[in-house]
Amino acid sequence: MAFNHLEGKVFPLNRDNVDTDQIIPKQFLKRIERKGFGQFLFYHWRFEDDGKTLKQDFKLDTGKYSDSELLLGGKNFGCGSSREHAPWSLQDFGFKVIIAKSFADIFYNNCLKNGILPIRLPEDTVDALFKNEKKSDLYKIEVSLESQMLCDSEGLIASFEVDPYWKTMLMKGLDEIDLTLQYGGKIEHYEKQNEVSVLGI
Repeated sequence: MAFNHLEGKVFPLNRDNVDTDQIIPKQFLKRIERKGFGQFLFYHWRFEDDGKTLKQDFKLDTGKYSDSELLLGGKNFGCGSSREHAPWSLQDFGFKVIIAKSFADIFYNNCLKNGILPIRLPEDTVDALFKNEKKSDLYKIEVSLESQMLCDSEGLIASFEVDPYWKTMLMKGLDEIDLTLQYGGKIEHYEKQNEVSVLGI
């Protein structure tokens, strides 16, 4: 799905070194499709041992934070294993943008490949966003991928960097398979030419 602009509610997760096993525990990785992982997002933080009762100290499913589309994180978000299930679970739950002080490199790239916009911001800027979020039950952040700017409902404005290749891919709603298919005609022509060459025709 193409992404350019988003204004939405924010879930603050002010923790450093959130790893992929905390995002989606390994016992839920048996599915081969990308859908259905959202229900297990942050499983051990969200649920009691019975797997059904929501913990009171993790507010992701509460009124203020329900339906959040942006996640605000700390340092080294997405560290650990390289599993793509982590961005799949975040996306399936409804997150479209993740803002953090820093990301694990593989997780950062997996987000981009799966249509999630990861935004790196300076530590003091992220700290200010965490502080602003506490001020209002109606707190929101607005993100423009085209202008590479974001602003929050408290008036904070910040710019962010994104690789031009991935910016185009996100704005057009393409993944790498879609991109390859755009060159289907040229690939077919090359294969026919190669076949002719091999046969000596």
